Amino acid sequence: MDFMRNLFAERIGGAAYGTSGEIYKFEKIKRAKRAALRANPGAWLIDAGVGEPDEMAFAEVVESLCHAARKPENRGYADNGGERFKLAAAGYMKNVFGVGIDPSSEVLHSMGSKAALSILPSCLINPGDVAIMTVPGYPIFGTHAKYLGGEVYNLKLRAENAFLPDLSEIPPDILKRAKVIVVNYPNNPTGATATLEFFRELVDFAKRNNIAIVSDAAYSALSFGEKPISILSVEGAKDVAVELHSLSKSHNMTGWRIGWVCGNELLVRAYGDVKDNTDSGQFLAIQEAASAALDNTEIPRKIAAKYSRRMDLLVDALRKAGFSAQKPKAGFFLYFAAPRRAVRADGSAVSFANAEDFSQWLISECMISSVPWDDAGAYVRFSATFDAPTPEREKETVSEIGSRLSRYRFEF
Repeated sequence: MDFMRNLFAERIGGAAYGTSGEIYKFEKIKRAKRAALRANPGAWLIDAGVGEPDEMAFAEVVESLCHAARKPENRGYADNGGERFKLAAAGYMKNVFGVGIDPSSEVLHSMGSKAALSILPSCLINPGDVAIMTVPGYPIFGTHAKYLGGEVYNLKLRAENAFLPDLSEIPPDILKRAKVIVVNYPNNPTGATATLEFFRELVDFAKRNNIAIVSDAAYSALSFGEKPISILSVEGAKDVAVELHSLSKSHNMTGWRIGWVCGNELLVRAYGDVKDNTDSGQFLAIQEAASAALDNTEIPRKIAAKYSRRMDLLVDALRKAGFSAQKPKAGFFLYFAAPRRAVRADGSAVSFANAEDFSQWLISECMISSVPWDDAGAYVRFSATFDAPTPEREKETVSEIGSRLSRYRFEF
């Protein structure tokens, strides 16, 4: 009924809700893929855009879930409980990062990082407060900060600074109103990793300016040979920081919706209080299965080895096609500059105004799906999570990507 439009909150558009003709980036990608498949029936569309593991959780984890789901004591509300999971998360932080976490007060489970990022703003943001976010990046914390009447200051990630934020760029008037800075390393979409030096600088910056740090470390365990880094390994980091972890990427458990928030005791407690009024906790059987997964530190190492292998193939193929791709140190995202033009063998060419133009062209002309980012320069993200169940199939897939790109000369 028409009166319903006048009831919608301004945060989602108010009376104009549902009337905008603007199409979200990922919806554009979905539409372009459907159009490409209609135009090329039976063709092989290579999806290097989806940032979701292409394999199931490990068999022993699935078996653990089945066993735990049969226990009568697991049938009820989990709330913020699940002592087994707290112990497992604390053990994982010690084993992987060398960070000591008190399981009784410094860690609580989350229903994935997205849920935690949507809850934490309610712990910190009042109307007029500022959340400092890095772009390009995952916007959920900022979206909820604005829902609460807060503001978002976007801090750009640039290649010349190794895709780390330049904290000196934040204006003094923003810092006066800032409550929190949100960082994400290993980064989505740039693939950049933070250094201990940067985390030390960030902790010192937060203390000097009386702001909290939320470190989204969802990809941290997927390291290609180097020891993963946690901001909580910096001395004094627990005074100002919480860190978010997730089993979605590191353990092939995307749909299971399980992770944790750890670090500053007071902020963890506040997160738990808001969470109590948001959800009733993740199914205890899932928490038990996730605990078994965390106890096996070989799982993320095996998954990381797969993505490292695929990255080597992708970087080689893209460089041969003229792109300046660099292998990241962790994660499964490969971020590289989009070209200005693609020139065919007959000399005809197509120009790209931005990364989105190039990404759409890749789908329609090359049947390769990617994700564009134009927030801080024109870049495209490939994900190493394309469907390839064997190493041989990985080579075939990347070889086909290289073959399709080789039909053109790219200008940057």
